[in-house]
Amino acid sequence: MQVSPSIDLSATLKHYLFLTTKSEEVKKLRLFSDGNTGMVFSFKNPLISHFAGPGIPVELPDSFIYGQLDSFQDLYCQGETSLMIIVFHPHGLSQMLGVPSQELKNQRINAEDLFGAKGAALYEKLSDSTAITSKITLAEDFFRKLMASRQLPDQPLILASLNFITQNKGLLPVSKLAAFTGYHERTLERAFITNIGISPKRFSTIVKLHVFLKQLRDKPIQENLTALGHEAGYYDQPHLIREFKKHTGLTPGQYSSIADPLAINFLSY
Repeated sequence: MQVSPSIDLSATLKHYLFLTTKSEEVKKLRLFSDGNTGMVFSFKNPLISHFAGPGIPVELPDSFIYGQLDSFQDLYCQGETSLMIIVFHPHGLSQMLGVPSQELKNQRINAEDLFGAKGAALYEKLSDSTAITSKITLAEDFFRKLMASRQLPDQPLILASLNFITQNKGLLPVSKLAAFTGYHERTLERAFITNIGISPKRFSTIVKLHVFLKQLRDKPIQENLTALGHEAGYYDQPHLIREFKKHTGLTPGQYSSIADPLAINFLSY
């Protein structure tokens, strides 16, 4: 279930996801980048990062923050797992924490390490709350208090650049972005790395991939994979499959065969 944030937080928070899985067997969850970052609250059984040996799970914290991802990551769950995922806009988490985005890249940081006792108290309140609306209210009250104590910078360059890339479906070289913004390519690179954690080129690649994913979700793959790829900006089918597998670890056919993805970039299989 996806829920939008309150209007006053919508420039920082993109949406909330509420997901539940249940399986007696160990189930693999695959996460790959959508250009955003997030905060995960895991209720019931904890998520598993990996296995140190047969039957020896290494559990993730009950609440953690994740930064930009360089490649897909696999997590695991067993039994009943209930997740609340707060998805931030590409620059939102860095703004809220006052931390350069490159320091969060490929990291899973225990929320208690960032927020101390207040983070632990938030988790307990969320665990005790059964209604989704109540959970959102608790989280948003927490974020408002956190952001009230922080001077959030105005970022017209980043916002304009993100909108331009998204509107063009990721199909533009950095030189076009430089011409649009009036900033040098190196300046754009530094701004993206600091505020988003990845380069403009990398962000454009992710946007392009997700344009194709939306097409793939809306149209049967049997239609014509090459045509769908061309529509999204991939010049031939081998290029499409190579890029798709690089980012997701799956072929388009394997992705399409997953009947009930948790989210477009979060799969259970």
